[in-house]
Amino acid sequence: MITKQKPRIGFLGLMQGLYDESQPELPKMQEAFAREVVEQLKDVADIDFPGPAKEREDIERYVKYFNDKEYDGIMIVNLLYSPGNRLIQAMKNNNLPILLANIQPLPDVTSNWDWILCTTNQGIHGIQDTSNVLMRCGIKPAIITDDWKAESFKAYFEDWALAANTHNRLKKTKVAIFGRMHNMGDILGDDAALCRKFGVEANHVTIGPVYYNMEGLSDKEVDAQIEEDKKNFKIDPNLPEESHRYAARMQLAFEKFLNDNGYEGFSQFFNIYKEDGRFKQIPILAGSSLLAKGYGYSAEGDTNVLLMTVIGHMMIGDPHFTEMYSLDFGKDSAMLSHMGEGNWKVARKDRGVTLIDRPLDIGGLGNPPTPKFNVEPGTATLVSLVAVEGEKYQLIVSKGTILDTEDLPDVPMNHAFFRPDSGIKKAMDEWLANGGTHHEVLFLGDFRRRFELLCKILDIKYIEV
Repeated sequence: MITKQKPRIGFLGLMQGLYDESQPELPKMQEAFAREVVEQLKDVADIDFPGPAKEREDIERYVKYFNDKEYDGIMIVNLLYSPGNRLIQAMKNNNLPILLANIQPLPDVTSNWDWILCTTNQGIHGIQDTSNVLMRCGIKPAIITDDWKAESFKAYFEDWALAANTHNRLKKTKVAIFGRMHNMGDILGDDAALCRKFGVEANHVTIGPVYYNMEGLSDKEVDAQIEEDKKNFKIDPNLPEESHRYAARMQLAFEKFLNDNGYEGFSQFFNIYKEDGRFKQIPILAGSSLLAKGYGYSAEGDTNVLLMTVIGHMMIGDPHFTEMYSLDFGKDSAMLSHMGEGNWKVARKDRGVTLIDRPLDIGGLGNPPTPKFNVEPGTATLVSLVAVEGEKYQLIVSKGTILDTEDLPDVPMNHAFFRPDSGIKKAMDEWLANGGTHHEVLFLGDFRRRFELLCKILDIKYIEV
């Protein structure tokens, strides 16, 4: 199960040792400034400032220390001027994402400006040297120029820190693939390339252990899950209790399999359940509720969108697996849905979620209990990870609005209408031109910058439509 973590960031504060002799009060002032910055950001990240880096040896020691601690990233601030070339050897051995924070103690040059204030607020000319050296080393850091006390600076830092944290955590992530739909092209990629690029291990597994987990569950465990469902859903009176209990048993069995084997998420191809011959339903409820609980999820063996739900849990929270079913030109939108799976945590608060008895011929088994809901209206971000070739990936991102629409009573699954800010025609033209996939992940809110920063860290093309 995946939850957001507080990022751990190393603070590399640059200055020169010569100030200790010529103006010893200045290093003390700037060290105090650095600690104020740490205090300002402490609620969004754990920041380690080991002290000013005054010489090349300090820089190399601190950068090695941050890497040895496996921190998520390094924020570099020029507390005073420091020659850029001192960074070169440290950066050659650095594996962590870099943020250049172009900040200074005071936001304005005032009428009482003097030599001391000039010296302590000269971060810009120091970081110009720093940035130039990094560029010539082939390093592409994130960069923010702002007043360090402004909420805009803190928001940018948080976005970058969470992206860096996600990049770090992906290296330790495993997901399980239960079959893959034949000839579905846009879900395919090179699993070895996926591991090389993102660090994620995608293992193709068999469904037998899930069945044996189902057999080993007690009635008491299933009873507890039914009671949990009653708290989360309105239970359709037409839903047979036996069917609900079977779906709950499947959910618990999948969760046990994931936990026992260290998997953070799974994807499933629905045909495997009938082909196996031992199952009565396809696990629509399991996919939905495990996604809502904090596991990654996708259908049809789609590792790309599965990865984006994992990233979503790490970096934002409450990713919603979906796809575009139909275009609605009158609403300038696309209708979003899937066969029934989806993260019911994004449901409209005023309508809730109903667990229905859902007839479904796909899969060739009994009716799978399905959470039906509409998505909360408001600003939203829709993303699609495209596997182009080998380790070349690109991320398609569209900001828009989930419309406030009536429920479609004859659509037996979750659904919503998404209107891109650029308009549905332009957005879809660009989506298709860039290979945007038919499975997507939806997030409530505007998270474009967070995804753009992650793409920068991963060296992935970011495309906004």
